[in-house]
Amino acid sequence: MKKYTVRFKELELGEHWFNFEIDNQFFSEFEKSEIQEGALTVKVKLFKEERIITLDISIEGEVMVMCDRCLDYFGFPIDFEGIVYIKPKYEAEKERTDVFGVNEDETEINLAQYFYESIHLSLPLKRVHPNDENGNSTCDKSMLELLEKYTKKKDEDNIDPRWDDLKNLFVERN
Repeated sequence: MKKYTVRFKELELGEHWFNFEIDNQFFSEFEKSEIQEGALTVKVKLFKEERIITLDISIEGEVMVMCDRCLDYFGFPIDFEGIVYIKPKYEAEKERTDVFGVNEDETEINLAQYFYESIHLSLPLKRVHPNDENGNSTCDKSMLELLEKYTKKKDEDNIDPRWDDLKNLFVERN
């Protein structure tokens, strides 16, 4: 994980660029990672000033995620943009998550955890295979057939008549 470290102390004031590659090995370093496979490129634009360093971070690529519908894996595109600030620890605000406080003697910062969290936070809550150009599902057809077979269809005509009696209990109030 050392390769995701930025040495900022020795840099001159101004703009600097860093590029990182994220692969399967990256995700294996994190215990119980939801993502096991991926290929992403990270671009970091570092702007150093006297008392603050600004990191403009861009992550692009694809990770393999499990479809919530058919349980098959598919490639999900990641396109993340974020800004992080590095300040001396005594100036950093504790409640802000976009500010890293560093001691005066620190010369570098490892961004691996930030990359990892940003990738995961870029994933939607519901992950389903995208539809094809005709609007048809690209999920595993055999799994969709099984789902159809075992899913109960709610039919308005087959409502238990006891529920109709309960509906009559509601009285409109003026």
